[in-house]
Parts: sequence; C-alpha cells; structure tokens
Amino acid sequence: MKTILTATAFVLSAASVAAQDLSTTLPDTVGQVAPALEAYSENALFSDVWHGDAFSTRDRALVTFAAMVTRQETGRMPEHVALALDAGVTPSEISETITHLAFYSGWGNAVAAAEAIAPVFAERGVAAADLPAVDPELLTLNEEAEAARQENVQRTYGNVSQGVVDNTEELLFLDLWLRPALEPRDRSLVTVAALIAAGQPEQMTFHLNRAMDNGLTQEEAGAMLAHLAFYTGWPRVFSAMPVAAEVFESRTN
Repeated sequence: MKTILTATAFVLSAASVAAQDLSTTLPDTVGQVAPALEAYSENALFSDVWHGDAFSTRDRALVTFAAMVTRQETGRMPEHVALALDAGVTPSEISETITHLAFYSGWGNAVAAAEAIAPVFAERGVAAADLPAVDPELLTLNEEAEAARQENVQRTYGNVSQGVVDNTEELLFLDLWLRPALEPRDRSLVTVAALIAAGQPEQMTFHLNRAMDNGLTQEEAGAMLAHLAFYTGWPRVFSAMPVAAEVFESRTN
C-alpha cells in the first residue's frame, strides 16, 4: 500500500540536495547531443552555482521554478519541483507560487505548470489539506503605502484602462499579495524572478525595492541574478542588472 505523507515529510535539509540530485534535472540525452553542455552543467551549474553561500538552496529552487513557470518550460518541471520539495519548499508554497505567477506570467503558463507537476504531488501524497486555502485570513495591509501606490497608478493610468487599475488594486494588492501561503519576501522573490525570466526589467524597480523591504538582502539579490543567468540566459540578466544597480544605489544614499 502506498504511504500517504504530509507536507512536513517532504522538508529535508538543503544540504541534502547534492550534485547527484541536481543531475536528475538534466536528461541523459543531453550528453549524447551536447557533451560540452553536460560538462558545464555538472562542473559549473550543479557543483558551484547551486551551492553558493550567498543564496540558500531552497531559494535557488524557488526562483528556478518561478523562471520555468514564466517561460512555460514544463518538460523538466517535475524534476525541478521534486528538487524544490527536497530543498525545503513546501507543496503549499509551490501551489501558491503558481497562483501568484498566473497574474505576473499569464494564466496559460500557470495552468501548464499545474498540469505538469500534478503527478509529482500525486506521487508524494499531497492532499488538499497541504495546499493553500482558497479564501484565507489575509495578512495585514499597509494602508498608507497602498493608498500612495493606488493614487499614483490611478493618476497615471486611470484614463488608459480603469479596468486594469481596479483589478490591480482589488485582485492583486488587496488580495493576492496578502495571502499568507507565501511569505512576503518569497512572494516578492518569485515576482522579481518572473520579471527577469520574462525580459521585463522595466517592471523591476518597484518589485525589487519591495523585495528588499520584505527582507531580501543586496547580497541575495545579486546571487539571484547570477543564478538566473543560467536559467533565463545572460542577455535577460544583463538587461536586469542596470535596474538592480539603480535600486541598490538608491537604498544606500
């Protein structure tokens, strides 16, 4: 009989995610077609990048998953989700990341991700009780900051699309961003990762500042950029670097 596990049974030490576990995210066929790519994967990405001290393995797994959702890279997504679960990301956090990224990466990408990882959840015995509530008690709203943000958006875009302005306030900032299944730092983290993966650095200033307000350090943000270069490509990361530099500078002045 298959053993049904609770969410806490998936949480292992980040140190347990070794290079051999990461190798499951790379198909064996890669070595048959591009042996140099296999070597870079094993000798640089898996051995060094994933084990950098500036960013936890758990956070690396989460931002990698966010990038994959954004790019609709479902082929190896099950292996990456299994890796994330073993690194300490909970099924609830995976589920909530998909819901969150539907708003930032598009409904189709989120639906594709849910479909791709459903077998992993089934295999690991994830039950409805392990997933976020549909209508939870929301986190406390910073009313002053939200009022200022909404006033600026209304003034700038109200005559362009009132529907976008209203939905941004009512669905995103008065609801989605206050859901407790992702810590505010993690919600900001996956948003910034999605913006980098989508090649939308012009949207990063607000969200990277918010991420750092929510506890992301400059060192961690820099490590995230270095990590995502491998999963989104160097050009997307170099497009994001000037924005990050401006944010870092503004916060030290």
